[in-house]
Amino acid sequence: MSDPWREAPRIAIGRSSEGRIVAAAPGGVSRTIAAAEFPAWVAAREAERPVRWVWASTAETYPQLLAAGVRVERCHDLRLCHAILTNAVPGAGLDSDVDWTAPDEEHAPALFDLDRPRRNDLGEVLRELERQDAALGAAADPGPMRLLRAAESAGALVAAEARTAGVPWDGAHHEGILDDVLGARGPGGVPANMARLAREVRAALEDPLLSLDSHTQLLRSLRAAGLQVSSTSKWELQEVDHPAIMPLLEYKRLARLLTANGWAWLDTWVHGGRFRPVYVPGGVVTGRWAAAGGGALQIPRQLRGALRADPGWVIVDADVAQLEPRVLAAMARDERMAKAAYGRDLYDGVVASGAIPTRAEAKVAMLGAMYGATTGDSGRLVPRLRRAFPRAMGLVDGAAKTGEDGGSVSTWLGRTSPALDDAARRIQSRALAADATAADEQRAQRSARDHGRFTRNFVVQGTAAEWALAWLADLRLRLARLPAIDPRSAAHASGPLFGRRAHIAFFLHDEVIVHAPEEQAEMVATALKESAAAAGRLLFGSFPIDFPLDVTTGNSAAE
Repeated sequence: MSDPWREAPRIAIGRSSEGRIVAAAPGGVSRTIAAAEFPAWVAAREAERPVRWVWASTAETYPQLLAAGVRVERCHDLRLCHAILTNAVPGAGLDSDVDWTAPDEEHAPALFDLDRPRRNDLGEVLRELERQDAALGAAADPGPMRLLRAAESAGALVAAEARTAGVPWDGAHHEGILDDVLGARGPGGVPANMARLAREVRAALEDPLLSLDSHTQLLRSLRAAGLQVSSTSKWELQEVDHPAIMPLLEYKRLARLLTANGWAWLDTWVHGGRFRPVYVPGGVVTGRWAAAGGGALQIPRQLRGALRADPGWVIVDADVAQLEPRVLAAMARDERMAKAAYGRDLYDGVVASGAIPTRAEAKVAMLGAMYGATTGDSGRLVPRLRRAFPRAMGLVDGAAKTGEDGGSVSTWLGRTSPALDDAARRIQSRALAADATAADEQRAQRSARDHGRFTRNFVVQGTAAEWALAWLADLRLRLARLPAIDPRSAAHASGPLFGRRAHIAFFLHDEVIVHAPEEQAEMVATALKESAAAAGRLLFGSFPIDFPLDVTTGNSAAE
């Protein structure tokens, strides 16, 4: 008699009405599992054959397995895939009495929590899986969407594993940077250098009681000094010639460091030599990751020296050169642009093609084309790109036109931009009314252009995010195949799963940092490059575009 658990390609995980963990295989076979036995049961299934685990949310369920030393190879994250399908296949019957859009942190640890909404009930998990499979079948081209579901779910596994392993962080080095840049903490916790700058600003503005942290007070004081400014933004202030401006701008820079990554950040987020941020896969509408805690996606460059490997280990850092323009060339099947990029810096290739005179101008032009800049140098240079690379520029121009007309656009794998919101619809409706004024029409035109700029970039940034997910997913599997090292050389702060093997420690859009045993540094560098190439083939087939990496190895990310 066959064993359904050994043969099941997918196993759904949820809970019963009593809150017990329940697993279900195809054919209606189910099994109730004690919470204490759950990790070992999952590990046994993983050892038998490849399984895709279906659960409501990776962020809610997987950390419990990781804490017990159990890693899974594949999963289907229903919450993340629900969001993708809702936009991509409207009207496909994904409605449910359970809120599948609620953020993970509002549910965790819902698998064992009876007082929470019942998104993790096994019955709802199975119904949602059935709804999603039906929606996928209704998609115009289900193949790419199936790949996107797998990539998004793999990204969720990477995010959970990276948090569990943590980013190796040298708190003493970080404190040294703070002491050097901000100065020693004085009365009230105000760093010495900030206090000095504040005194200089107050003296220059002749306002001894001014609070530089109060936007209202600062704006009033600047105007009282005869400075006609409309805000306290850096971009406006740096155009003003006054003795108060330079120390004020420096004060604001230090204040940002203190607020975002100062001593309070260290106390909150760094423990036992590890920084453990909370990543949110798909947290941005384009599919890019966000962070729900720790600010991992906004670590300033001056602190990267604190991202430091354990003894006997190294930091292997890889970032992709000009990811979004390369993705644009591949999406548009623009062979001329791909040729300009192949095997070299893309912007240098644009110059070599004769389209743009200098590399700096090529970069400005390309960013302008992808982000919709129409003035200044971008407005002057983008028409040259249109003549040199009509297919690539036609793709983003077409996406912008669709957005301006109120439509939605999709990435290479099918992630779809949201429809116009109610406010934008009201603006457009008002401009079409019989009594519409010229101001109404101008407002509608501005709103349409804004949405066009959004859709112009959505297709490129979203597809770049898909490539990055494919890169992460492939790299994760390659790293898992590397041998574990001697326990005596383990990076114990990374835990039993990751303390003995190379692992992804940090991810930022087009950059991956791997914490690796020193003797495996070359193997990890090779894995990073091969994964990047594999991601390109997976998405774009044989189209001749490459994704070159800048790979560096050292004791810290600053190297």
